[in-house]
Amino acid sequence: MNIAIVGTGYVGLVSGTCFSEMGINVTCVDVDEKKIEALKQGIIPIYEPGLETLVHKNSRSGRLHFTTRLEDVLNEVDIVFTAVGTPPDEDGSADLKYVLAVAKTIGQHLNHYVVVVTKSTVPVGTARKIKDTIQRELDRRGANVEFDVASNPEFLKEGAAVKDFMSPDRVVVGVESERARRLMTRLYKPFMIVSDRMIFTDIPSAEMIKYAANSMLATRISFMNDIANLCELVGADVNMVRKGIGTDTRIGNKFLYAGCGYGGSCFPKDVKALIKTASNLGYPMRVLQAVESVNEEQKHILFDKLVRHYGSAEALKGRTVAMWGLSFKPETDDMREAPSLVLIDRLLKAGVTVRVYDPVAIDECRRRLADRVTYCQNMYEAAVDAHAIMLVTEWKEFRMPSLDVLSRVMKDKVILDGRNILDADELRQAGFTYHCIGR
Repeated sequence: MNIAIVGTGYVGLVSGTCFSEMGINVTCVDVDEKKIEALKQGIIPIYEPGLETLVHKNSRSGRLHFTTRLEDVLNEVDIVFTAVGTPPDEDGSADLKYVLAVAKTIGQHLNHYVVVVTKSTVPVGTARKIKDTIQRELDRRGANVEFDVASNPEFLKEGAAVKDFMSPDRVVVGVESERARRLMTRLYKPFMIVSDRMIFTDIPSAEMIKYAANSMLATRISFMNDIANLCELVGADVNMVRKGIGTDTRIGNKFLYAGCGYGGSCFPKDVKALIKTASNLGYPMRVLQAVESVNEEQKHILFDKLVRHYGSAEALKGRTVAMWGLSFKPETDDMREAPSLVLIDRLLKAGVTVRVYDPVAIDECRRRLADRVTYCQNMYEAAVDAHAIMLVTEWKEFRMPSLDVLSRVMKDKVILDGRNILDADELRQAGFTYHCIGR
């Protein structure tokens, strides 16, 4: 089977590489010539554990190819995936210009049956727009070519995307025809050897499933952050609360960890898009509006705790803060909507010198912030002469820091733990002032 995937970002590159690992002939397409040339040379534009090895392996085997021209391969493939970006527009809605541009190209060059599959996260109704765009271009050419559209939302977790793709807990596919269903079943058959986890739906339901799933997870995070903030006021411990409710099988223990807010490429964008979709239809998504509001406020919580510790924002001027972790979560260099960006901005505006360290996101931070912060080689270098440490991303290497080293290099022994991963008793016994979330 031959397929093309348009877009070599996070979703497109992982999907294309994993399909090729199963013996499928895959061509990844992107308009960015520099990115395509880099990929041909084995240079991976994103950090994702295990991805680089698979790209090199399948490129060498001849199953994974890269090009800037979809039209050159369009009529050699059975399926075309669109995995291009759908960034939020100014009003919060998903910007579909890249998705529809791909559809237009397909309509201009298609001469045999294909299934056009949307992998990008798009609002309900997008498949209809794609179908109309392709058909309009075919009509202009006077071409009578059959095609189908489908929706195949991705559920990859950054940091575990390769594993998630190779061993999916479910594969959701929205189709309109039996022909498209058979082709998609054949495509995913290698992933279903142990058990069939394919869920076929109509297309609007498939489009909605992705938004609903991410919005539910975002809701759980904001709910626990709200509970955590209340725990601090009443003297409760959110970790105990989490364990107490997480053992209830109706609730479960996933996404119940309090912290300093969620970020990334999915949750913030998808919550905004779903709110906007509903608003356009005259329906207010009141729960999700609160989810978004709580999350935006939560990104400021470590700064607010620092201000309370020193008495005022003015008292921060001239101080130094070490930031441990920049990416929005571990095992990725993705800083989109990351709490670290909000905190750095607040700290710099308060006249604070910020020293940062992250195992993989330093280059991404440098691309975003240039020389506004000081970049360090490790967590202890970042702590040199720091009045406080802000732990923002729960990388494993931050879990058991050497308190002896920190005691020697820091000016003030203040730690603000935005992910509740450090031992409060151990820190306090060592003379540190320790602030966390919800305890």
